Amino acid sequence: MEQIPYREQLLANEKVFRDPVHDYIHVQHQVILDLINTKEVQRLRRIKQLGTTNITFHGAEHSRFTHSLGVYEITRRICDRFLRSYSIADLGEDGWDDQERLVALCAALLHDVGHGPYSHTFEHIFQTNHEAITVEILTSPETEVCQVLSRVSADFPEKVASVIQKTYPNQQVVQLISSQIDADRMDYLLRDAYYTGVNYGTFDLTRILRVIRPYKDGITFQYSGMHAVEDYIVSRYQMYMQVYFHPVTRSAEVILDHLLMRAKELYEDVDYQFLTLPTLLIPFLEHDFTLNDYLMLDDGVLNTYFTMWRLEEDAILSDLAQRFLDRHLFKSVAFNAEIDLETIKKLKTIVQNYGYHVDYYTAINNSYDLPYDLYRPEQEKNRTQIELIYPDGSLIELSKASDIVAALTGKGKGDKRFYFPKEILQEKHTKEIDLFEPMLQEFKKYIHNDEIQSLHR
Repeated sequence: MEQIPYREQLLANEKVFRDPVHDYIHVQHQVILDLINTKEVQRLRRIKQLGTTNITFHGAEHSRFTHSLGVYEITRRICDRFLRSYSIADLGEDGWDDQERLVALCAALLHDVGHGPYSHTFEHIFQTNHEAITVEILTSPETEVCQVLSRVSADFPEKVASVIQKTYPNQQVVQLISSQIDADRMDYLLRDAYYTGVNYGTFDLTRILRVIRPYKDGITFQYSGMHAVEDYIVSRYQMYMQVYFHPVTRSAEVILDHLLMRAKELYEDVDYQFLTLPTLLIPFLEHDFTLNDYLMLDDGVLNTYFTMWRLEEDAILSDLAQRFLDRHLFKSVAFNAEIDLETIKKLKTIVQNYGYHVDYYTAINNSYDLPYDLYRPEQEKNRTQIELIYPDGSLIELSKASDIVAALTGKGKGDKRFYFPKEILQEKHTKEIDLFEPMLQEFKKYIHNDEIQSLHR
């Protein structure tokens, strides 16, 4: 009996994962199940999808593993839809070649496999790049992921990696995984909205999956489904403004950033001895880490070190660790017409005169996002614009069809905030009150005005 090639092997009994967002996640290919069971993918169970957001929205405890399965499931449903309604056999170059299914499914499942603990903050301190590490995990013969992919064909790991790098020749596959309306974004908006308990990120996924279709240059959407796409753009905008850029979450990120920065500085100080050496972080503190070093890390590893740092002799490291673990966060004030850089200098002076090290107890945090933009060839990094398709096959860019999207197009949204210890607002902790009272009152005025605008800061 002729053996079925590995890439075509289907499970005798379909595997399903119960999911609160998609109901069931269906696994039919042996390759996909084998990838899920690799240690690199299982590691994603130990990394939160939203980093420090659970400090603000306590339900946000979901992992990058659950998100990765969700992106896979949306991609699988789209592939089924394309095969059923838009086959290359019927539409030619505008149709979907189902030979691309497996590379699309693998890229969807593995797109986040290179994320580290507290991903973006960790990357900032230790100069890592999760996308580059994802590619390395996919292509390194040492990883279980690469070994599974290589069973499909010798060049299959590179093919999947090229989807992540956006160099894969089939743009339909690339845009399914990475564009302004892709399986990744669709899953994280719905999933993050569910786990944070907000309604901002909800949109009509069922309708989106009915109106999405391939064409020769990528992915488009039926014009009749414009309002569903429009709703998705607005939902994404609202999630960034109300959840991802929440001032309290950013406060936790600031403290985490400064905590890791202080540990790095102390490690480089030959006169300082840690009570307990952060063994698994040493390769990163010394700027000389391997892929295996990276894969040893997850949120639990960092949290364990933070717990041990509570006991460190260095007062700053110990205090920042306690603040992060016990949710004793910084206060913040947004920059606006009333607060300029000169005022920020005064505020830093106040903080310093209360005995705080301004490098570790103040910060300016910028959080901006572009809700939607059209293709701009003059830019080094441009976006794949969303196209709508009329019944006659002609295309129109989304912002030309939607007044709502046009209002958001090309406009960065967000704010810039100054963070500081909230203790200085309590007069019982104030030093030299007569000397600094005028500045303190000015500071309190800004905080008061800012709090009126948001009850959740």
